Amino acid sequence: MKVSVSQTVIGWDAAAMAARATAQHADSLGIAINIAVVDLGGNLAAFLRMPGAFLHSIDIAIDKAYTAASFGLPTSQWHGALQEHSDAVREGIVLRPRFVAFGGGLPILEAGQRIGGIGVSGGSEEQDEACAQAGLKAIGLNS
Repeated sequence: MKVSVSQTVIGWDAAAMAARATAQHADSLGIAINIAVVDLGGNLAAFLRMPGAFLHSIDIAIDKAYTAASFGLPTSQWHGALQEHSDAVREGIVLRPRFVAFGGGLPILEAGQRIGGIGVSGGSEEQDEACAQAGLKAIGLNS
């Protein structure tokens, strides 16, 4: 019996590079955001807060990254995904702590394997997701 398993997670250098590129994209849009990058276990690997970003958006960015990493689904896709489930699931899952069902969180996939998540909060849902995409692009990945 094998007692332990290995998991591949995003490295600190890639997490930091993605956060920086995400902020640069936000700067080009003229918005201030919070950026969280988490590993596969939902542990914070990098965080960046732009001056002027909303304080409540700190936890929202972290929770978007956590949700994306834990389920492997962009947070913007939850509304549609929940339509396939029962009322109990639709109403119950959104009440779970740290679960976010609106745009701005993306899973981080490398060669089809989930290695973490990135969450952005401070702009519109579309702006947050575009910023997160820019962060992934900077490290050679797509969601």
